Amino acid sequence: MVRKHRILVVDDDPAVLRFVCANLRADGYGDLAASNGEEAIELIEREQPDLVILDLMLPGLSGLEVCKRVRQWSDVPILMLSARGAEDDKVECLEAGADDYLSKPFGVRELLARVKALLRRTQRHRQPAPPAVFRSGDLEVDLARYRVTVRGQEIKLTPTEFRLLQEFVLNAGKVLTHTHLLSQVWGPEYADEHSYLHVFVRRLRKQIEPDPDNPRHIVTIPGVGYRLQE
Repeated sequence: MVRKHRILVVDDDPAVLRFVCANLRADGYGDLAASNGEEAIELIEREQPDLVILDLMLPGLSGLEVCKRVRQWSDVPILMLSARGAEDDKVECLEAGADDYLSKPFGVRELLARVKALLRRTQRHRQPAPPAVFRSGDLEVDLARYRVTVRGQEIKLTPTEFRLLQEFVLNAGKVLTHTHLLSQVWGPEYADEHSYLHVFVRRLRKQIEPDPDNPRHIVTIPGVGYRLQE
């Protein structure tokens, strides 16, 4: 029997909580629910859900703070929800460690599509295809073991961060356009979401570059995209 994915939904609005959980159950997922940040962190630690749907505007401990704290010890995929759709809010959530962002109000089909896409990316990073080890200077990426080391120290990446780095590794030395990276890592429907890519490249550089402001591994090709140096 195939195990159902369990998804934690965190929102202080009971109507939103019921709506999201009911639709997740109808689509075959197991659901958990929390109405505040402290409860969310406790459930993530205890239940280890496969994905977290997290509202940005929570009372007390905000969704942004929950995301930052969880990222200190977990790579669980996080989909952030917010009634604020400004670009700055989206970037702030992604930089805090979220994997995706969905503005309220949203439709059931869009929500479920985002959930499926995040879970697919998680499965891909847990079962990487080519059993190869990429080395460049002090960076080593073992795709088969989902292991990245910098100067001999293992670093922890989220599923989306690893998927992006994997795409660079599989195309080392090639210039990859913004559209290619967004389509391969997030999906064709994200081809215009350049802010996602900029944020995640910045997150990767903070992890693997000695000086993120002067990158040696992932270099920018102005107006085109990025290249991973061989």
